[in-house]
Amino acid sequence: MACLIAAPSSGSGKTLLTLLLLAFAQRQGQSIQPFKVGPDYLDPQLLGRIAGRPCRNLDPLLCGPAWVQHCFNWHGSAAQLALVEGVMGLFDGRGPTAEGSSAEVAALLGLPVVLVVEASRQAGSLAALVRGFRDHGPPRVQLAGVVLNKVGSERHRALLAEALAAIEVPLLGVLPPDEVMALPSRHLGLLPAAELPDLEQRAKQWAQLAQSHLNLEALWPLLHAPRRQGLHDPLVALAGEPWPEPVPVAIASDAAFHFRYPEASELLRALGAEPRPWSPLANEPLPAGTRAVVLPGGYPELHAEGLAAADRALASLRQAVSAGLPVAAECGGLLLLGDQLADAAGRRHAMAGVLPFEAVRGALSLGYRQAHCREQGLLIRPGERWCGHEFHRWQLQPTAAVASAPRPVAVRAGLWQLEGWGTSPQEEGWTAPNVHASWLHLHWAGCPEIPRRLVAAAANAVPLPPAAGFCSPQTHAPRSTASAGDSR
Repeated sequence: MACLIAAPSSGSGKTLLTLLLLAFAQRQGQSIQPFKVGPDYLDPQLLGRIAGRPCRNLDPLLCGPAWVQHCFNWHGSAAQLALVEGVMGLFDGRGPTAEGSSAEVAALLGLPVVLVVEASRQAGSLAALVRGFRDHGPPRVQLAGVVLNKVGSERHRALLAEALAAIEVPLLGVLPPDEVMALPSRHLGLLPAAELPDLEQRAKQWAQLAQSHLNLEALWPLLHAPRRQGLHDPLVALAGEPWPEPVPVAIASDAAFHFRYPEASELLRALGAEPRPWSPLANEPLPAGTRAVVLPGGYPELHAEGLAAADRALASLRQAVSAGLPVAAECGGLLLLGDQLADAAGRRHAMAGVLPFEAVRGALSLGYRQAHCREQGLLIRPGERWCGHEFHRWQLQPTAAVASAPRPVAVRAGLWQLEGWGTSPQEEGWTAPNVHASWLHLHWAGCPEIPRRLVAAAANAVPLPPAAGFCSPQTHAPRSTASAGDSR
């Protein structure tokens, strides 16, 4: 019943092997459901494009073990084949533990593990490494075999094959150091699938490489999908009763804002909302009739100049906030609401001016966070605790209010307190009666109360009228052309 692709560490070739198998399945005309362990947005976009169906994240920390099992069985059983790509190293989880790791997910779902090893600088030591991963635990894993990556010659292959035979571990494939296999990346992740113009050609090459370099006879039985027996759509139970009338919700969706899980839109629909894509980067005003706005994460810092020039979009967003429409923003979406955003070169660009900060490149913030809610907010209630994930290189610096351009709503810092392994507890986020803005990425399948509250607030909001002659929001925060050094 399916298998999980894992590795000793990031950069070993997990995604590459997963893509080869997905591309070959598509070439054979077989449907295959991809999954990804952990809080990743970029790998799933690429896996989903190659598989032809949305990739689903399996994260027991963000969503809980029960959701992981239900999601895997429900979506996996809808295809002929299923495949799970792991995260980081096999036993890497929260902090130094295996919580949320690939090994934990494999054990939870009863999946055999295929280990991908980057073997360019190894020979007999391969046996010690593989034996360690096979026998380590808890949780114990069922090792189905090994695929070797970046094997330079037939002699090198023979050495490695003998090392694996000595510990009775099957060799399931040997991938050469081929340039076709290079995957362009950015910020510790792959380039978004939409930024790879040659993706179709790459997919054909990946399918050919799978046929030439993998033991498909041994691997294919490991991809058989789970059977759907007595299951129901897991989102139905999470959503409950939908709102009686469609509630239009605008979701920022373009090259600057595309970090969201498929369950976000699906849950909104199940709750009775009508998700409507909105492109700030294309300078579109919010759709007429909008009753709430969702600003997901992405790469706004790479498009800061274009966003600053989107005067109609920014003015429309300010009008929506001023009119009391619910606005939920996370990570990159948070940056759109600030006064200024510095691009990678340190040049500052005016944003919507809803929140009093400027965002500049700084230290990396990365890891799972436990959010402790102390006060009532648009989407949270006192005493609640949610698990999310933080991943950003830009940091916030406060800016003073500009008397000539009042904020569209009174906001305050301190949405909740975040705690995580290796970090000190800190107040984080911004809140107002109709604004929820934070660095924290949440998976709504793990906190369905949040989209439920968003739709309820939207249903009680006055719909946004058609776009009119908006004033440019850039008057509230004059531009600066600070150097990269000045921005730190």
